[in-house]
Amino acid sequence: MIPAVSRVSPEGVRPESTPAPVAPPAVLPAARHMAHAAAWLMLLGLLTGGYVSSAMTGKVPADPQMALAAHLNALLGTFFLLGVAWTLPMLRYGAVGQRRLAWAVIVANYANWSITCVKAWLRVSGVDLIGQAANDTVFVALTLSVVIPSLVATGAWIHGFRRSRTP
Repeated sequence: MIPAVSRVSPEGVRPESTPAPVAPPAVLPAARHMAHAAAWLMLLGLLTGGYVSSAMTGKVPADPQMALAAHLNALLGTFFLLGVAWTLPMLRYGAVGQRRLAWAVIVANYANWSITCVKAWLRVSGVDLIGQAANDTVFVALTLSVVIPSLVATGAWIHGFRRSRTP
């Protein structure tokens, strides 16, 4: 057996001791999409802080508590989006399932922020049907675009952590 010739580079580093370059892990398209949506929702949430202060000082005719709720909905929704995006590689879903989950979470969180901003202007709670048109419209909108999609998306998220049955 002939020993390998050891060449030393001008910097004194041997080529065989140089670690091979490691490629960064591939980012899933759905995770990138969710992170991008989270960044925009964070911006909207921060800008909604101005809406809150305007409502609190009476500069806009909106309920200050509902405006604050919209502000917090956007900020918390941002972290919900980032949490799901971070766990996508851990789920057993393929690209299509990940994209569906991403859209369900994105739509629910943006709807939560936007409907809460509107209900602050309308000065309604929208948590039950009471026979008032504005309140009942907000209730139906929240139920159909926030509550149901959020519950379905969260159930799908939890289900995605289950191990597949194939050995």
